[in-house]
Amino acid sequence: MPSRHVTFLPRLVLGATFVFVGAMTMLTAQAPSTAASAPKGTLERIKVLGKSLEGNLEGDSPDRDVVVYLPPSYAKETSRRYPVVYFLHGYSVGVEAYVRMLALPEAPDRAMGSGAVREAILVLPDAFTKYSGSMYSNSLTTGDWESYVADDLVAFIDRKYRTVAERASRGLSGHSMGGYGTMRIGMKRPDVFGALYAMSSCCLMNDPARQGGGGRAAGAGRGDSPARATQGAVPEAAGRGRGTPGAGRGAGMANALSAQAAAWAPNPMNPPQFFDLPTKDGEIQPLVAAKWVANSPLVMVDQYVPSLKRYKAIAMDVGTMDPLGATNVDLDKALTRLGVPHTFQTYEGDHGNRVRERFESNVLPFFAQQLRFPAPAIAQR
Repeated sequence: MPSRHVTFLPRLVLGATFVFVGAMTMLTAQAPSTAASAPKGTLERIKVLGKSLEGNLEGDSPDRDVVVYLPPSYAKETSRRYPVVYFLHGYSVGVEAYVRMLALPEAPDRAMGSGAVREAILVLPDAFTKYSGSMYSNSLTTGDWESYVADDLVAFIDRKYRTVAERASRGLSGHSMGGYGTMRIGMKRPDVFGALYAMSSCCLMNDPARQGGGGRAAGAGRGDSPARATQGAVPEAAGRGRGTPGAGRGAGMANALSAQAAAWAPNPMNPPQFFDLPTKDGEIQPLVAAKWVANSPLVMVDQYVPSLKRYKAIAMDVGTMDPLGATNVDLDKALTRLGVPHTFQTYEGDHGNRVRERFESNVLPFFAQQLRFPAPAIAQR
C-alpha cells in the first residue's frame, strides 16, 4: 500500500512535538444534527479497573472512566457480535472533551445508522492524570498505560460486551497524544490490534537538547512547541479532566513537561514528583535527555518493523497548518524507507479544527474496511 502525499504548506514549526489540543476547537467544533429517522446507538459510561495502573507513584486512581458507544443494532440483535475501535484522547483534557469533539453519539449514528459504515463498538478510555495526561506510556510513576489499553481494557470490554474477540477485529486510533499512543502501543502490541489510524500525532521526536536550556523548555513545555499555536486560546475543558484537586492537577499545558518526565524518566527515589527533568540549573542532563529521545516513535520505529508489518492497514493524517506536521511527514518517510505499508494524508486544517469531520468521514470508514466483521447470520426459513 503506497504512501499518499499532499503538498504541505511551509508554515510548519519544526522540532519539538508536544501540543495542547483542547484550545483549537473544543468550543467551536459543531456537529450537524442527526436525522430524526436514523437509527441511534447509545453511550455507556463505565469504570474499568486497571491492574496495570495499580501502585503508580502519582497516586492516580487505577479505576478509570471509559465511554463506550454501542451501535444502533446492538440492543435488538442480541446474538450479533461487533468489532471494536479503541480511541485515545489528546493531552490536557479528559475523555468527555473528546465525546464532544468527536460528536458522540451523533457522528457514528449518522455513519452507521445510514448504512454508510459497518457497525462497530467504540471505546474511549480516560487518560487524564495528575499532570494532565498519561502519554500512554509504561512508567512506575504513571503506571503501565500500554498494558492498561492493550490488556486490562481490551479484556474487560471483551467480557462485558458482544465483541469479536480477535486482533483482526480490533482497531486502535487516537488524536495528538492519542496519536502518539496509537503508534507507540501499535508498535508493541500487534498481537492485540489489527489496524491503526493515528491523527495528528504529537511527540514523535522528543529531544530536550534542542531546546537550548532549561528555561524555555520549562516555560513552554516543549521549547519551540506547537503550544505556541494555541496562545490566547482558552479551551472549554482545559485541565478539567478527571484529576482530583492537588499539586499539579488541572494546570493544562503548564503540566506538559512534568507529564513527559513522569512518563519517560520515572525515578522512585526522587520524591515527591518521582521523576527526573532533562535539565538542571539550565544544563542538559544527558542520561535523562536520552530517555526522552528513546521514547520518540521516530527513534523507535526501526526496531518494530516486523510488528508494524503484521497490521492489515496503518493510516496517518495531519493538517497542513498543524505545527506537528513536519514530524508526521518524517514518520511517513521513515515507514516508507522501512517498507512498512501505510497511507498518509495531509489536509487543509490545523491541529484540531477538522478532527470531528475526519473522524466521521475517514477514521470510521477506514476501520469499516480494514477490520474483520462476522459473517451475516443466515435467515432461517
